[in-house]
Amino acid sequence: MAASVYLYTGPEIGERNDAIQAIKESLQKKYGAVEDYLFYASETPSSDFMASLMNGSLFSDSIFVLVKNAESIKKKDDIELISQWISSDPEPSSVLIFISDEFSVDSKLKKIIPEKNQKVFWELSAERKKPWLSNWFSKNGYSLADDAAELILEYVENDTESLRKECSRFLVCFPKGTKISVADVESVLSHNREENAFSLFDTMANLSTGENCVLEKSLEVLQKVLCSKENEPIVIIGGLTSCFRKLENYHRLRSEGKTDDFNLKINGFSSRKMKEQYKRASLVWSTGQVAAILSLLSSTHMEILSDGSFFSEVALQRLVYEIVVKKGVPSQIYQSDLS
Repeated sequence: MAASVYLYTGPEIGERNDAIQAIKESLQKKYGAVEDYLFYASETPSSDFMASLMNGSLFSDSIFVLVKNAESIKKKDDIELISQWISSDPEPSSVLIFISDEFSVDSKLKKIIPEKNQKVFWELSAERKKPWLSNWFSKNGYSLADDAAELILEYVENDTESLRKECSRFLVCFPKGTKISVADVESVLSHNREENAFSLFDTMANLSTGENCVLEKSLEVLQKVLCSKENEPIVIIGGLTSCFRKLENYHRLRSEGKTDDFNLKINGFSSRKMKEQYKRASLVWSTGQVAAILSLLSSTHMEILSDGSFFSEVALQRLVYEIVVKKGVPSQIYQSDLS
């Protein structure tokens, strides 16, 4: 019997979350109480999350382990540990799911997971986006103007999780039966949208307005993010890291002459907004600067973990300055000559 281990990759978070939830509900229906764990492979040793499966549970009949950032799992020892658990024919009540926003993970990890349990969740195709939106509004008792749908797709990341979250605002603002117009979209999304790491990246990439203005606006957005529900410094750094890794991939595609619609789409740049955003960002930061910024993000992450949250806001403000003004060059730390 194949072990209950899955690998779900790709940027379509909504459909991926639905698939994960279906597995969890199936466990609950079959075994009752489920003890579930969430780990980040970029921060947690494989031995830690595998111990949750190998040691079993004292309180539940089923164990559900979700591991994010699966693209970080590359070491031979980690792969062997996971492989040993899979080959031990574990109880079907134990489930392990690896997920990644990237399209693929290390080939050694892919090889040990049954192919039937692997799935790439592609971003909605251009042909599916507007019908999905119209259907979602219809299910909730609303209708949607065609140009309003296009504007929503300009404002919101085009995975169904983000679309559901943002479009739920309309259910609060308007009575059932309303046909949502462009003006409605402007009033709800342009003014009420919460800032996050991705909107911070977009702000920093808009150097056409002048470096000083962008720095000021970026620090303002950072402050809004810190006041939002996504205010964890590690979450902010994780989001920015994801953006700059994507920019690194865009630079690679451009250097290979593969910025046509097909190659951009299969590499996760399918929406017009995203193509324009990363084209603009690629003119702001060179390949070398992107590598330096990724190194800065990593060192700032470690600094915050080491020093705690007390100085995290200052560290993030310095990070924004180093990305916008210094393009990835670390700031010099002042040292007094006085002993």
